[in-house]
Amino acid sequence: MRPRRPLDAKGLDRRPLCARLALAASPLLLLTGCEQNTFVPPPPPKVEVASPLQKPVRRYLEATGNTAATRNVDLVARVQGFLQSINYQDGSFVKQGTTLFTIEPETYKLKLDQAKAAESGAEATVRQAEADFKRQSELVQRQAVSQATLDTSTSTRSNAQASLQQAQANTRIAEVNYGYTNVVAPFDGIVTAHLVSVGELVGVASPTQLATIVALDPIYVNFNVNEQDVLRVREEARRRGMTVNELRQLPVEIALQTEQGFPHKGNLDYVSPNINPSTGTLAVRGVLPNPDRVLLPGSFVRIRVPFDEKPALLVPDAALGSDQAGRYVLVVNADNVVEQRKVQTGQLDGELRVIESGLKADDKVVVAGLLRAIPGQKVDPQLQKLETPPPAR
Repeated sequence: MRPRRPLDAKGLDRRPLCARLALAASPLLLLTGCEQNTFVPPPPPKVEVASPLQKPVRRYLEATGNTAATRNVDLVARVQGFLQSINYQDGSFVKQGTTLFTIEPETYKLKLDQAKAAESGAEATVRQAEADFKRQSELVQRQAVSQATLDTSTSTRSNAQASLQQAQANTRIAEVNYGYTNVVAPFDGIVTAHLVSVGELVGVASPTQLATIVALDPIYVNFNVNEQDVLRVREEARRRGMTVNELRQLPVEIALQTEQGFPHKGNLDYVSPNINPSTGTLAVRGVLPNPDRVLLPGSFVRIRVPFDEKPALLVPDAALGSDQAGRYVLVVNADNVVEQRKVQTGQLDGELRVIESGLKADDKVVVAGLLRAIPGQKVDPQLQKLETPPPAR
């Protein structure tokens, strides 16, 4: 017997609506039968790919270094005396020959006058001895005096000439010491704060340092180049037939930490003749004009030295990944399958990175959608074209 349906007081079916619909639909299911669901895989994800950009790239040696003054001299008191005046403002720029300090010049002026007077007396003595020698020579010829008298006159003349030379040397020493009473700038530069005060006794036991003068134009930049880069540059120099002097004239470009690009230009000035065996680096120095004195000695700077220009392959720097094995890019092969390719990277050119090895010109590099590109899986590559970056400044 079929179970009786529960009815309410009015004779209506009290079962839930869903139960009644299920019972009503069951005959239709029996008629149509059961349909089996099949899995349809999603389409491969779309990624943007591009072939590496091919263009000539100027290669640089990149390093960090520090600026240094071309000339840095301590100003000292070379004579003893009381400091009479300080003739400059601390930290000011002065021209060569400017008097900076004055050290009690009166005493040394009197010594110079004394030496000049002694020199004048010695000159008079020489003139008298010379006249007496001529007179005695004539008398000896007439046999009016003995030869001994002439010998005495000759000796007197020689002693007078020696005394004159001594007096002239004393005068010169007095002139030099008198000149030391004025301490002047040996070259154009910035003078530091004075280290002594007016009225202080200086130069007593040893030369007393008064201040320091620093030349800022031009300015040096010192840095080190590793041995591998040295070998690369030497190989390029041999290929181009460059001499050692030409190699030392390579341009050098530097920038401060807060500057964009490399706005300061100069030339190499010195290359050490040997590599430091403890660090494996070669000491190099450049010299740059610094008319506005923007660069100060001791500043930390970024440096690059262009040494050759060759065709290269470039990819967006954002397309590069890295792991414990190094840098890599993702490429899409002929079957649209993603592969991980290890590469050796070079310098940055705008937003593109130079690829030294590991990549071919016809490779399709994933440049966008990197998170959807999984090595070993298929993708739907959308071919793009890389644009040439603006020239580096």
